[in-house]
Amino acid sequence: MPLSSMTGYARASSALEGLHWQWEIKSVNGKGLDVRCRLPPGFETLDLPVRELAQKNLKRGNIQIGLTCDRGGAEQKLAINETALEQVVVLAERLRERLGGSPPQVETLLALRGVMDVAAPFEDETAVARRDKAMVKSAEEAFQALAVTRKAEGAKLAAVLGLHLDRIEKLVVAARDNPARTVEAIRARLAEQVARLMETNASFDRDRLHQEAVLLATRADIAEEIDRLFAHIEAARKLLLSSEPAGRQLDFLSQEFNREANTLCSKASDRSLTAIGLELKTVIDQMREQVQNIE
Repeated sequence: MPLSSMTGYARASSALEGLHWQWEIKSVNGKGLDVRCRLPPGFETLDLPVRELAQKNLKRGNIQIGLTCDRGGAEQKLAINETALEQVVVLAERLRERLGGSPPQVETLLALRGVMDVAAPFEDETAVARRDKAMVKSAEEAFQALAVTRKAEGAKLAAVLGLHLDRIEKLVVAARDNPARTVEAIRARLAEQVARLMETNASFDRDRLHQEAVLLATRADIAEEIDRLFAHIEAARKLLLSSEPAGRQLDFLSQEFNREANTLCSKASDRSLTAIGLELKTVIDQMREQVQNIE
């Protein structure tokens, strides 16, 4: 089963008893699951079941859910908010007395937001329950469609991450097999450094210098870092094949990759190893950018 991206988009629409509606779901990256639901007036009862659907179907991402409704050609009645109208009239008269001018026109008052609106048709509890059930079912279809788009995007991300891991593995192999890590190369490099020190001060203790050289060579060894990098590569490839959300684990592994690459660079005693380490860090950064999109 492929990984899922946190980026996706889906719509689903349906109708019941003259009411037409459409769900629209947008999903983008997020550290956790953040659901924002925008519902028209009169449909607030859908908020909880839709959020439960989001938690059931998704693990991470910033989710925006929108619902639009249209009753089509059904008879609509206009209603005036008497309280709001009275308040507007009182304020308008108070301003007219202070500033002068003509009384406000009726059409101007009715055009003000909240004064006049389309009255919602009366629906008994049975009708509302039947309506909500149909709309929740439609919302579930939208979430299923969203899952399809997120998995399709996740499959593309998995392919890109696989290429990054292949490149990382090649660089780790190159570091492991780098000629600068051979015993002969290390011995020659240390011998040269010791010889330079002896030329500057003949009073140096050769045995002491030998011990220090061995200690420095041990500290500069990157065998453990290479072993851990190979282990991280294997773990990451297993996660790419996982059927469970793996974004957080891949992000953690990316940090571990970067930590080992930093240590490799700090221990590198040859420019060729430093170059490999720097390129390794570049590829790891590219991989981590892609990991941020995975659920």
